[in-house]
Amino acid sequence: MFICTDILIATLFFFSFLLFSFYFSLSLSPSSIRLCDENKENVYVGNVCEVAAKKRKKDFVNNNTKTQFFYQEKWIYVQKESTRERHGYCTLGEAFNRLDFSSAIQDVRRFNYVVKLLQLIARSQLTSLSGAAQKNYFNVLEKIIKKVLDDQQNPRLIKDLLQDLSSTLCTLIREVGKSVLVGNINIWVCRLETILLWQQQLNNLQIPKQLTSGMTLSDLPLHMQNNILYKFSDASDIINLGQATPTLHMLSEDRHLWKKLCQFHFAEKQFCRHLVLSEKGLVDWKLMYFTLQKYYPKKEQYGDTLHFCKHCSILFWKDSGHPCTANDPDNCLMPVSPQHFIDLFKF
Repeated sequence: MFICTDILIATLFFFSFLLFSFYFSLSLSPSSIRLCDENKENVYVGNVCEVAAKKRKKDFVNNNTKTQFFYQEKWIYVQKESTRERHGYCTLGEAFNRLDFSSAIQDVRRFNYVVKLLQLIARSQLTSLSGAAQKNYFNVLEKIIKKVLDDQQNPRLIKDLLQDLSSTLCTLIREVGKSVLVGNINIWVCRLETILLWQQQLNNLQIPKQLTSGMTLSDLPLHMQNNILYKFSDASDIINLGQATPTLHMLSEDRHLWKKLCQFHFAEKQFCRHLVLSEKGLVDWKLMYFTLQKYYPKKEQYGDTLHFCKHCSILFWKDSGHPCTANDPDNCLMPVSPQHFIDLFKF
């Protein structure tokens, strides 16, 4: 009895299999197969396009996020030897992440220092930044733009920075190609458009004239106005101030003022190589200043800079400190110029 039941079940299973095969063969006619393939292809292409669109949107959001990377330690160890550890943990991008430049731009002593550093990175080191460092770089830059537009101070410095940055990006995007850029090429195009918008906003910036009933610069005695001009270390500031009043224009053309400026920025042996004389046979110090700056770098002056501990090989802001093990830490400190900062991370 059990044998007959097993035979019956096997027979039913066999006929069910034949019936299923028959219907399956009918469904796979040539037209059906083509339609199925076309549907698969359309679904595949649609999925690819959808995934690509989502990836571009994700890249754009990730690269334009306002999230700032914070670290508890506001210093970085600069390893002297070129090792695998140095390449992994002692890079320009890692230093830019750790040294809290977002807070530094709020300090008037460090503002010019950070702007100069961003300008040097824009000229030659932009492609060496990691993705996280790129976000920090443009976040800091955006905060600088907002600060300048709100405070209406130092617009010329930022214009020079944006000019160098836009020139570099145009070269990288159009001539060099996307292979040297970290991240989606569309993100860099958007960043370039944002930079051009910032340039337009700075060009349209108009500083309103403040009406005051108190004392003005013109009311000061002549010798005090002259002393103010002697405190300037930038020739553009002297020229711009000289356009305010006829008296300041006369003071800004003083040859002794330009002589002091030349002596501050350049060495005496450089004067002899590029001596410029006036028609009266006297040294034209103003013309010589602009001649010398074509051949030699000007002396940089900052209210505060990053410092490097020669004992610990640590780079840090002086007020944030670092875990120094030297007996006399102050004698181990060395101020770091923006160019020196870049050189510390060149392998």
